[in-house]
Amino acid sequence: MSLIEKVNTQDAQQVTSVPAHDALTLTQKGTLAKIHLDEKIYTLRITRQGKLILTK
Repeated sequence: MSLIEKVNTQDAQQVTSVPAHDALTLTQKGTLAKIHLDEKIYTLRITRQGKLILTK
């Protein structure tokens, strides 16, 4: 069972329709991804410690 499936299963009782995305999939197994919201671009970064940072 993948991490996303575990999260979805655990959270299914609380919220049934929240999308879950794997950070490594978003970054294509790298450390950076660009995320567009409205007309702004944000950068999602995975640190060496495995934490996520989202910046404008």
